[in-house]
Amino acid sequence: MTNKQIFAAVEVSDHEVRLIVGEFFNTRFNIIKVERIPCAGMSYSVVSDPEAVVNAVKVAASDASKMIGAEIRKVILAMPVYKAKRYSITSVVDIDGLERKVTRQDILKALKKAEAATTIGKEFALIQSVPVKYTVNGITTRRLPIDEKCEQLTVDVDLLCADRKVSYDIVGCIERAGLTVKDIFLDMYAVGKEEAQFEQAMNRQVILLKMERTSTSLGLLRKGRLTTATVFPYGIGSIAMALTETYGIKEETAVELVKYSAPLNKPNCSDNPVHIWSEGGETRTINEQELVACIAENVEIWLAGIAKTCIPILQAGETTVMITGEGGETMGLDELLQDRLHIEVRTYIPETLGGRNAGLTACLGLFYAYQDKLPIVGDTDDSLDMDAFIKAVSYRDKKAEGSKEDTLTNKLRGLFLEGKNKVER
Repeated sequence: MTNKQIFAAVEVSDHEVRLIVGEFFNTRFNIIKVERIPCAGMSYSVVSDPEAVVNAVKVAASDASKMIGAEIRKVILAMPVYKAKRYSITSVVDIDGLERKVTRQDILKALKKAEAATTIGKEFALIQSVPVKYTVNGITTRRLPIDEKCEQLTVDVDLLCADRKVSYDIVGCIERAGLTVKDIFLDMYAVGKEEAQFEQAMNRQVILLKMERTSTSLGLLRKGRLTTATVFPYGIGSIAMALTETYGIKEETAVELVKYSAPLNKPNCSDNPVHIWSEGGETRTINEQELVACIAENVEIWLAGIAKTCIPILQAGETTVMITGEGGETMGLDELLQDRLHIEVRTYIPETLGGRNAGLTACLGLFYAYQDKLPIVGDTDDSLDMDAFIKAVSYRDKKAEGSKEDTLTNKLRGLFLEGKNKVER
């Protein structure tokens, strides 16, 4: 991998298209541009309006390209875990060559062999072949065994699959928008990568909850791998619907109120107004206590649904729950679920500058998932027109240099020096 690589990642959620352009520079990740375009063409289980998705992807890519100064051509794509399924295969390949050293071609050969030996069914699409661990000379490791000497290489492979129709429909929308798909990862796999939870899940279970508008995706990490995933059709928008039905508050506003103005863990809420609006020429308000009371029943539905899925898992060992996605910023939701499950529950918000929003967790995780794969696939192809990007950056740098004398600091410095010279003469 070169010192500088720029990639673009896309996630089509149930209410918006998210696009992030970021760069890896000397192992450090930096965000260049984030686009979030509203889109109602997708749910957790079906692409209901392909044209809406295509148009939203086009707008996101176009807006980002204009700002960057280079056309976005290829993207890494997140795939929802609707009907996700995992096949675990052990693949063995002979090591050829005079030196008998493992190469990345040998690992690729093992992955291809695992794919060829597995029948996944017509209702599924293979999303990603993940090498979980390697065995060389009787020693098992999660580290890439490149250049290790051996006669045979054994690779434990997870074939991660998703619903075939949904997968093909989303890829079709991306391609119709004029973009090429570089690679695809399950959104919950990407969440685990962003949160660095695969390492944490070696000695304990981790349940990932990705809470969006109409659904909450659940992923179980165990022994360093994504073992299972499912979708609960209830999300932050489902909770906020009570505000829309009771007070006529618009969905976007209702969701924001639930996330940032409803302290769900507060025993006694105040009567201070949290939202003021006009309706029929009359000013209306809703206070903190009314807000929490209005959504209480829907919050209980979400808690009961998540608990029903999680409680059987808890019997298998020590477990941690992480809440992220758009609903991951809801105040007190983690404490309510912790009281219900009697285990540690935390929320996760990315810390990368420019991407500090829980709704971007999966999209950001795509970069790390792809970076981890690069030593195997050896891909050095960027997502942008790099010639145009370098030219745009160079132009901006030159323009900045040319305008140095126009800054207020330099003008003041010039006046000071001019006055000093006059005094000396």
